Amino acid sequence: MHIIETKSLSKSYKSVKALDGFNIRVPKGTLFGILGPNGAGKTTFLKILATLINPDDGEVFINNIDLKKSPRSIRELIGYVAQDIALDKVLTGRELLDFQADLYHISKPKKHERIESLINQLDMKEWIDRKCGTYSGGMKRRIDLAAGLLHFPEILILDEPTVGLDIESREIIWNLMTSLKNQGVTIILSSHYLDEIDRLADYVAIINSGKVIDQGSPSDLKNKLGGDRVSLKVKEFSNKKESEKVKEILANINGISQIVVNVSQGYSLNFIAERGKDLINKLKVELAFAKFEIFSLTQSQPSLDDVYLQSTGYTLQDAEISMAGKRDLKKESKESMR
Repeated sequence: MHIIETKSLSKSYKSVKALDGFNIRVPKGTLFGILGPNGAGKTTFLKILATLINPDDGEVFINNIDLKKSPRSIRELIGYVAQDIALDKVLTGRELLDFQADLYHISKPKKHERIESLINQLDMKEWIDRKCGTYSGGMKRRIDLAAGLLHFPEILILDEPTVGLDIESREIIWNLMTSLKNQGVTIILSSHYLDEIDRLADYVAIINSGKVIDQGSPSDLKNKLGGDRVSLKVKEFSNKKESEKVKEILANINGISQIVVNVSQGYSLNFIAERGKDLINKLKVELAFAKFEIFSLTQSQPSLDDVYLQSTGYTLQDAEISMAGKRDLKKESKESMR
């Protein structure tokens, strides 16, 4: 059963298309990862699921409820933890959770039982009675997460909950997500951390520029590549002409496929080499015959970054750098117009 399904979902902010024909189906009781760089549309999608903004077009069904027609019914099902943390600095963590529980109309006995349970699960005993204004980033995130879980939501929506956190806080939050999933909670987790999605997600949608470019289980997505991932450089810093010549050589070797020229990494070449064939030695012979030396050559099992690379032509890290550059250009442009 799919507890969440979107059909041709679209959302624009003036000239920027945040979502463009966005289609996903989330099985009930799974942890579903949304993987993509900043600016890919992750937060926009999660805000639509949380009924905070309306889509321009398309449909969203949560537990067979039409989100556009019955947003209030949707809110009863979900817990939402936003990317930005907003806590009252004067209240202690316990006071904040107590206040939040009252907003959910949770009875007094259940309220105290639930708060104590979350304090233990998120390892907050030592500092829960300190004021929130004294908390570190990891402490604030744990309190924020606890607040989103007080009412026992069927669906938990998390927008990059571990960004910038210390290793201990990340591990605690990861363990809680695993425990919740085992209890039947459906979790939607957006992230640009490959290790986080690979470790936790049952299914993942890889998105770029507001579109879903691939989705499935992490293992299925990696297995679809059909071999080992190889990264090749003939020079530390090559050029377009050289990389295209090397690409032609690779394309003529049977068993090598999905060749991508990675410009941001010095015109390196990334490709998939079919297993069970002595392709690397053949590659070395062909390059030597064409008078190309090998500067570096690495071979490994495919990762989610390789799935992203083969789908878009650049790695997730490259996409992050590209989006950051675009944001800087927009900022400079606005400042120059003042």
